[in-house]
Amino acid sequence: MIAITGATGQLGRLVIAKLLESVPANELVAVARTPDKAADLAALGLQVRRGDYTQPETLADALAGVDKLLLISSSEVGQRVAQHANAIAAAKSAGVKLLAYTSILHADSTPLGLGDEHRQTEAILAQSGLPFVLLRNGWYTENYAASIPAALTYGVLLGSAGEGRIASAARADYAAAAAAVLLKDDQAGKIYELAGDASYTLSEFAAEIARQSGKPVAYQDMGPADFAAALKQAGLPEGLADLLADSDAGASQGGLFDDSRTLSSLIGRPTTPMSEVVRKALAA
Repeated sequence: MIAITGATGQLGRLVIAKLLESVPANELVAVARTPDKAADLAALGLQVRRGDYTQPETLADALAGVDKLLLISSSEVGQRVAQHANAIAAAKSAGVKLLAYTSILHADSTPLGLGDEHRQTEAILAQSGLPFVLLRNGWYTENYAASIPAALTYGVLLGSAGEGRIASAARADYAAAAAAVLLKDDQAGKIYELAGDASYTLSEFAAEIARQSGKPVAYQDMGPADFAAALKQAGLPEGLADLLADSDAGASQGGLFDDSRTLSSLIGRPTTPMSEVVRKALAA
């Protein structure tokens, strides 16, 4: 029995779709805070169970009888350590034989502020006695693709990544990696540093948007504080704006770069090119 937390999220759904290519639906457990959002998964034959990171008693029921668990990191930055600790404790109590955790690229050394909660979660896992494997995911190319509409409107892609190279991959690539690890034996203790095959700067990303759209788009580099202020002015919540600016600053220091090609090796195919994600975003 394989369980996936955050099953109704973007990554969770992609992992489930990939697992369904090899695993009977009734051997998959979709753990969701709001089970009603997983009605389509239940219709496919999955077991849908309520599991809320903030309510340990729901996690105990959700993980009953589970052999392998994919713990998709919470999206609630600032609350994730306690939430993950609840899930890890529930997994141990349930006798889970392998926990796969979606961490961040080079979590032990990343300059990104996002790394703090991942490092703490990895430490909790190490102390738990649970067999675990770390999926240290790099950036999703979709994170930058979300800026394309604004870039086309104003002719400018804003950021604070300087000339830092970003080895991102599509969300579906990371989902395929998670599924591959869950289907393999002898994964306990492994650490996968996962990133795209190719890298680019945000100047190159802006140039690709311009090339495909036929509209002028240039990259404008800013200091992290100015970039955060611009994002807030554009209507982003303060916490998210600060997070994005910090992540860009980390990218300028190499925090989103890796050239090991571990991801493509794990999934058995090249990672999705940045240009393909741009194409899909423009077509949407």
